[in-house]
Amino acid sequence: MPRRSLLVLAAVATLAAALLTWWLTRAPTVPAVTLQIAPLVRTLQFSARVATFSRVDVGSTLTGRVLVVAVDEGAQVRQGEVLVRLETDELRAALAQAQANERQAAARLAGLRSTGRSSAQAAVAQADSVLVAALADLQRTQSLVARGFLSAARLDEARRAADVARAQQASARAQLAANAEQGTEVVQAQAQVALAGSATAAAQARLAQAVLTAPADARVLARLVEPGQIVQPGHALLSLALAGPLQLVAQVDERYLEQLQVGQTASVLADAFPGQRFSARVLSISPLVDAQRGAIEVKFSLPEAPPAFLREDMTLSVEVETARRQAALVVPVDALRGDQAAADAVVLVARDGRVEERPVRLGLRTLEAAEVLAGLSAGETILRGSTLRPGSRVRAAIADSTIPTAALPGLRNGTREDAGSAMTSAMGR
Repeated sequence: MPRRSLLVLAAVATLAAALLTWWLTRAPTVPAVTLQIAPLVRTLQFSARVATFSRVDVGSTLTGRVLVVAVDEGAQVRQGEVLVRLETDELRAALAQAQANERQAAARLAGLRSTGRSSAQAAVAQADSVLVAALADLQRTQSLVARGFLSAARLDEARRAADVARAQQASARAQLAANAEQGTEVVQAQAQVALAGSATAAAQARLAQAVLTAPADARVLARLVEPGQIVQPGHALLSLALAGPLQLVAQVDERYLEQLQVGQTASVLADAFPGQRFSARVLSISPLVDAQRGAIEVKFSLPEAPPAFLREDMTLSVEVETARRQAALVVPVDALRGDQAAADAVVLVARDGRVEERPVRLGLRTLEAAEVLAGLSAGETILRGSTLRPGSRVRAAIADSTIPTAALPGLRNGTREDAGSAMTSAMGR
């Protein structure tokens, strides 16, 4: 082989060996980020439904046939407005009978106080006269019997006549007392009048119950009855949403109870109106936990006038801001090593081309980032997802130093799919 060819082969071999040595000893490239001060926001996302302050079901207290249903679903009704009418023929007949009985009892009482009382007085006067005559006859008979003009049997008859007259007088006086204002006959007649009046009032009440009216200003949510239908007590005929402030009601996993507080602000979107976001505020947090679902009920108030498109039981996407830092030293979550739920963690810092392990103390966390309270300074380069050992050579590849510290997935895009997927990933941020 010519000498020149040998020299070329030797040069190529030397270059290849140098390249191999460089490849085997080169520092690996690792994604990194430069720490910076930025706002940090933690939110919870979940679904909620629209609910009025009060919702009632209207039903009948009678068994009867529906004559008229005066409202349709969605109608606005005023307090006292007729909703449903039942057939009333039988009820009106019962009322007429009760009124007749009441008039009859009142007539009897009036009779006792007028003609009855006069008749009793006349009977007393007559009984008194009869008794006087009987006593006079008895006295004459006794005198004649004593002188022997009449027999003892005639005296017995006179005595019996006097006793009968006394008994008749007592009966007449008793009847007169019974017909007095506080007498038994009048009191009994008064009781009959009161009883008949109560029966009339009950019949009138049942007749009035045949007309169902709105208990307050409301909106008809559901119409559950039609004319001709037989209804019974205990069955709802109409469902009403009483006029009042709208609320949002949500079921939130009990694991996130610590993050929620009354007064926190929330951002709300409806699927059908993704471009019309509105605000809400945490109104109350239930003291009870649903044992079956492991959830707590959270209610939201609307500080401003609610959008016109809101409907009862409409499903909404709600995002509650549970914590905020206006200026925090932020580290991405994928840069943390160890237990990410603990207050302390470890990060890898790229310094002078070498990997340095640094313990840090953490504060507020989101799904993407965490607040560093101690252990790092702004401007340092943090390795993301690296498994290099401390002291290893490294090349930090800072592609994008922006850390998502206040992302609002789902609600910003305004789609139900986004909100649904964000609910599982954003809870507990």
